[in-house]
Amino acid sequence: MTSRRDGTKNGAAGRIDELVQSLERHLRLYHLEDTPEISDAAYDALFRELEALEASHPTLARADSPTQRVGAPPAEGFETAPHRKPMLSLDNAMDADALRAFDERIRRMLGRETTPIPYVIEPKLDGAGVELIFRDGTLVQGLTRGDGNIGEDVSASLRHVLSIPLRLETNTPPVWASVRGEIVLPLERFQQLNRKREEEGLAPFVNPRNAAAGALRQIHDVDLRRLRSLEFRAYHLAEGVPAGVTTQSQLLGQLRQWGFLVSPESKSCPDIDATAAAHDDLLAQRESMPVEADGSVVKVDGLGLQDELGTLSRSPRWAIAVKFPPQQAQTRIEDIIVSVGRTGALTPVAKVEPVFVGGVTVSNLSLHNQDEIERKDVRIGDVAIIQRAGDVIPQLVRVLPDQRTGRPRRFRLPKACPACGSEAVRLEGEVVTRCANLDCPAQLKNNVLHIARRGAMDIDGLGEKVIDQLVERKLVTRISDLFALTQDQLEGLERMGAKSASNLITRLDQAKETTLSRFLVSLGIRHVGATVADLLATHFGDLAPLIAAPTEEVEAIEGVGPIIAEAVTHFFADDRNRGEVARLRELGVRWERAAPRPPSGEGLLAGRTFVVTGTLPLPRSDVKRRIAEAGGKVTGSVSKKTSFVVVGSDPGSKARKAEELGVTLLDAEGLERVLTEGPPEEPDAAPTSESVPGSDSPETD
Repeated sequence: MTSRRDGTKNGAAGRIDELVQSLERHLRLYHLEDTPEISDAAYDALFRELEALEASHPTLARADSPTQRVGAPPAEGFETAPHRKPMLSLDNAMDADALRAFDERIRRMLGRETTPIPYVIEPKLDGAGVELIFRDGTLVQGLTRGDGNIGEDVSASLRHVLSIPLRLETNTPPVWASVRGEIVLPLERFQQLNRKREEEGLAPFVNPRNAAAGALRQIHDVDLRRLRSLEFRAYHLAEGVPAGVTTQSQLLGQLRQWGFLVSPESKSCPDIDATAAAHDDLLAQRESMPVEADGSVVKVDGLGLQDELGTLSRSPRWAIAVKFPPQQAQTRIEDIIVSVGRTGALTPVAKVEPVFVGGVTVSNLSLHNQDEIERKDVRIGDVAIIQRAGDVIPQLVRVLPDQRTGRPRRFRLPKACPACGSEAVRLEGEVVTRCANLDCPAQLKNNVLHIARRGAMDIDGLGEKVIDQLVERKLVTRISDLFALTQDQLEGLERMGAKSASNLITRLDQAKETTLSRFLVSLGIRHVGATVADLLATHFGDLAPLIAAPTEEVEAIEGVGPIIAEAVTHFFADDRNRGEVARLRELGVRWERAAPRPPSGEGLLAGRTFVVTGTLPLPRSDVKRRIAEAGGKVTGSVSKKTSFVVVGSDPGSKARKAEELGVTLLDAEGLERVLTEGPPEEPDAAPTSESVPGSDSPETD
């Protein structure tokens, strides 16, 4: 074994290889085989050693290194890319008769009416379909299903899914391999995440499918805990099938050998009778399976037969999904109460007579909003049919009006928040009624966490555990209490020594010096993110004119519109919110008057288009604001019309595309130079199709 003390490049290369192999092995043992051999602390020590070696020898860092799993997903909208081959949907069979009709059709098309066809049956996983693309055995891209032809590039998110190998476990990988499978959230982990969210005052996820799909498409507030709870189950190889693999069952075995998790419930069946029996077995296992499944998938086993059968425009002829029936029960609605969520949403919740359905006893279920109550004509006292959506979340299917007795009461959401008594507001065009009070107790932890985020007031060190203690010990009962905290109060918290307390006080003091735009973001006004906050700040210049502005004036700002304008004016119309803003100012929160944005076509960077990618020293919102103040335009994607691409660390595909198109790259120093001195002069060039008058097409970024 290579000595850890060998500091030469060759010695480092050998040790890096050892560590990569060892760490990936332990990940597999932990996540795929449930037989860990080392403690979490020992794993972390090996991981830190690998990080240190890669930092000292960056040219030796491997693309399949476990350290690549912890890079941040992209901070802007996802790029799209074509699938290696289309990701098709499946036709559905709703019962055994439809399954047998499928078999008859297959045998007729193959001219084997009297010969049984072998099948493979797999659970129909209820998650998010993805394609993993490997080149020479190394993971290079991961795509969502999208429209079947083009998917979103969620490679950065997928690298956090620890059951996805970054390199195929083979010495003879295919040049290209397209591995298809499902991202799922195991039920036990789903319940753990929801328990944790409820402890933190956050709304629980509705179901594992949505939680899994949403985790992949996070852009800003990346939930690493959720991403690392996900599981990838492989079920198809669209490209790169090794020679000698001639059946679907062999293909699943090959995927296992390469390091993928394959549904252990998958089974080979010699004929349609055995397949139908296997479907019934899967249905019987439904309650005990570790992941959600809403049916089974039946595939012709022979890959040659699959090729012979071919595909239709949207689905393969050689496979079909057999759905499980929904599980329903009847109960009575005893009452409807109101729950206030972390974002201030008022949600009606039905209290029902306890009933056993889908393996659990249900006594509460969400009615979502007032429109849903009226659409289904739900009344207190009604007899109702309920089911567990996806076998997890209780859902009201319908009420039974013909079984009404007496005078069942209609329900309407209250006009005041049950948690704080503030006005409950339903904005134009929205279905949800919300409490707009910044200091509502039901929302306080979430609002404090929001203020601390990068892009808001960026208070490093103010994490969830600290916020939990501050709120639970009533040291923070309103947002502004943050900036009145003392070092003695902080030192009284768990795991908060004198130095940590002093550091946090310093960061709170530093956060008081902000910009109007970031302050508006910090307030958590509905629909007001960095872009809208910039528009408001540059239009009004300061807070007082914005607070005094009528809805019509706010709505007239280009890029704002009526829905956002209503949210802004409703927020500042609340006396409690205005009082909280005033106290924040009294406690030292301050900003310089925002510089007005130059008129269209004016400014040092007028006519120049920028794309920002990667992590920069300044928050992205500040970078975009400064470009806009100089007359430039910031778009989300790179094209031939892009003037500059501003590149931070871990820039991703946008930097590569800029290099391919010959677009100028700017680092932080280069951007500062362009902002203060203007863009460099360009040499005269012969007219092109893009510069000939009348040939311009509108920018679609």
